[in-house]
Amino acid sequence: MATPRKFTVGLLQFSVSADVKKNVNKTVLRIEEAADKGAQVLCLPELFRSPYFCQREDFELFDLAEPADGESVQALRKAAKKHKVVIVAPIFERRAPGIYHNSAAIIDADGEVVGFYRKMHIPDDPLFYEKYYFTPGDLGFKAFDTKYGRIATLICWDQWYPEGARLAALNGASILFYPTAIGWHPAEKKRYGAAQRDSWRTIQRSHAIANGVYVGSTNRIGLETDPQNGTKLEFWGSSFLSDPQGVVLHEASVDKDEIVIGEVDLKHQETVRRNWPFLRDRRIDAYSDITKRFIE
Repeated sequence: MATPRKFTVGLLQFSVSADVKKNVNKTVLRIEEAADKGAQVLCLPELFRSPYFCQREDFELFDLAEPADGESVQALRKAAKKHKVVIVAPIFERRAPGIYHNSAAIIDADGEVVGFYRKMHIPDDPLFYEKYYFTPGDLGFKAFDTKYGRIATLICWDQWYPEGARLAALNGASILFYPTAIGWHPAEKKRYGAAQRDSWRTIQRSHAIANGVYVGSTNRIGLETDPQNGTKLEFWGSSFLSDPQGVVLHEASVDKDEIVIGEVDLKHQETVRRNWPFLRDRRIDAYSDITKRFIE
């Protein structure tokens, strides 16, 4: 069957609670709502099943992890099949004892898992202690064929690296999804908040422009307080869809549960690439040093 020339995406922005089952049930209801609005390919926020637990290093929090086809993915597979939608489903994956990943299952509209991505770039910053929990990904930057189009996903910290976006685009993705959990330290928001959020939007729009692809970034919202050490992160929402020229087509608020609905138009993508032939003019013979950490 030929790939449709257009498809509609839905970016599901919402807050989460400490109750894992309620979060999954809420997500299933949001999927139904997005499908009713015409969305065909949906993306959930990073680690949507629980509060963002990486504010501290805690051995017990590994209990939040689940197998690649665990209860959350099973619930989302049923929702995908029922509503005939594709779902980018981020999970805390328990691969084996002592090996955990920040991952995403790509669930097709028939409820089957057609691919898997494991977050490649793992941060280690104050209140983002992800290196304690997550093994770096080992599946590369792939694109996946679904009922509605060929898509790719990366996850949060990956969004700052042009190499991952480039490789996913070279694998034929028409849109790059970035499930995200990013927010402000309340003490920094007044001084740095506007610049931080603008940098986040700008780098992802630059991936759209440089690669001639759509970009969909899905964030959570809300002030999350760690129950043990009292630290806080204010997630800034602002989920958005950008076209291949970097134009922000639709954007959510910073503080409300919302579903961003927008269209991916492959004809528009081709028109942009014809006029901005960045992939054609790449000097692939001159880039060998890109695999080095630093050039002395």
